[in-house]
Amino acid sequence: MKAIKNGKIVTVTKGIIEGGTILIDQGKIVAVGQDLPIPEGTRVIDATGKWVTPGLIDCHTHISTFPEPSTMPAPTGDANEMSDPVTPHIRAIDAVNPHDYAFAKTLMAGFTTIYTGPGSGNLIGGVGVSVKLRGKTADEMAIPGSGQMKMALGENAKRAFGADRKAPMTRMGCAAVIREALWKARNYSDQLRLAETDPSKKPDFDFKLEALVPVVRRQQRVRIHSHRSDDIATAIRIAEEFDLDFALEHVTEGYKIVDRLAAKNPYCVVGPMLIPPKKQELWDIRMENPGILSKAGIKVCLTADAASETQWLPVHAGLAVRYGMDAAEAFKGITLYPAELLGLADRMGSLEVGKDADIAIFDGDPVCNLTTCEATIIDGEVCHATDPTMR
Repeated sequence: MKAIKNGKIVTVTKGIIEGGTILIDQGKIVAVGQDLPIPEGTRVIDATGKWVTPGLIDCHTHISTFPEPSTMPAPTGDANEMSDPVTPHIRAIDAVNPHDYAFAKTLMAGFTTIYTGPGSGNLIGGVGVSVKLRGKTADEMAIPGSGQMKMALGENAKRAFGADRKAPMTRMGCAAVIREALWKARNYSDQLRLAETDPSKKPDFDFKLEALVPVVRRQQRVRIHSHRSDDIATAIRIAEEFDLDFALEHVTEGYKIVDRLAAKNPYCVVGPMLIPPKKQELWDIRMENPGILSKAGIKVCLTADAASETQWLPVHAGLAVRYGMDAAEAFKGITLYPAELLGLADRMGSLEVGKDADIAIFDGDPVCNLTTCEATIIDGEVCHATDPTMR
């Protein structure tokens, strides 16, 4: 058994406990509170003067699929299978390299879980995976059942395929190709259901359509990349046409249509906050965006988006607070809300009895740029510590 005592415990769901204690046994949190009795023989970590929080989560990264270290240009990138605009059968787990530079850097920043997936070069890019930042193989790191399907609208697919006069060349083409794939997948799914009672109706196996069956049956969430407000509206339109369980990624111009977003109320994964306007759909980026969306009642997750940039995501959260986001909501945006979005809130995202002992210890406010993460604990094991005695 382990105990973290005397810390400022940020539970996320049940307030802050000053001078509190967390008891850990067999990788789980077994008690959280003040003046808890500590059993004899317990390994004690003294967190006096420290902030003790849930392990941080970035629910939208391309860690390892955009491998680091890399070169410029990067011939080693594994995030976009650019042979076809529709590749739902691609699985990010097959590109996860536990020795990628970004995993260690992100762990040292207080992150215990990240979600990594295909990029936005394809209209339907494939299935991502949630991983804990420990383990020697992708299979050890991966959280089973956490896959979600990536889709994308806007400039990237147009630029990638339209330059060769292949579909999509336009925003209309982007939407049409996605609709066609979903329509085929829905028909394929219907045939599979018929085949349950009449095997003669079973369709020929189609690897791509098979991957989309959970999507059209609402068994797998879709993550739709959309920066510009018109692309956001198109994402909602398509999702409703096919009754998809969906979340919106980046939502850069969400503030322009906040009323529509609030009415639909999807999870919005906002960021990266510090990206320059290097392409047209980013020209109207606003630091106030996450705060505006959050105040409208939308659950906002924050992301640094790419690879080792995730180590700076707490600072992005601090900037969101600086530009109007409630501090508690900003912290939920890198803990509880990502856990909910990934379907993992029963295991992580807050410090509660029964959850995984995924914990970070900081020497100050986690979203302040002057703060250092002193320890990162995953499933009760200290995976990073600035002080060797914490191990």
